[in-house]
Amino acid sequence: MQKVKLPKLIDPVKSASKRSDYQGVFLSRDMERLTSAVAAVGETIDVEVKFDKDAQGLNFFQGTLSATVELICQRCNGQFVHPIHVEFCYSPVKDLNSESVSELPEVYEPVEVNDHGEINQLQLFEDELILSLPIVALHAEKDCSVKRDEMQFGEIEPADERPNPFAVLKELKRD
Repeated sequence: MQKVKLPKLIDPVKSASKRSDYQGVFLSRDMERLTSAVAAVGETIDVEVKFDKDAQGLNFFQGTLSATVELICQRCNGQFVHPIHVEFCYSPVKDLNSESVSELPEVYEPVEVNDHGEINQLQLFEDELILSLPIVALHAEKDCSVKRDEMQFGEIEPADERPNPFAVLKELKRD
């Protein structure tokens, strides 16, 4: 089955009423924030998304994102491949400050629709991918060119022993 390029904007309520399923890709060059956050990213981001209604009648969509990025190791400055796999589950809302958001089950994360009732899938999925990146990019220790003994830089000198400024109070307490 050939993967198709998915639309950037989609109406989640209409798609949920149709119980739509999408399998496709987004081009990584359209995700500028993601490409600037990593050393390199694969040409496409694989996306599977399913729109549906639950037993309470709430519209939701869930799916997965898969991508391969190259990160720069903070220990040795070498690049390494890091696969990303993200699962998500959203429920569209008109206003993130409304009471309906607090009534949503915990399994759903609210996502705000625009004035036309659409969401920007590209931006939403780019946010998910950025949030799934590691805080500090490091090789596995066995794969890194910098070994454990080389990870120490310089020596820490012992601190000067100064008298305790509260020693005077201790003397007052004894009287």
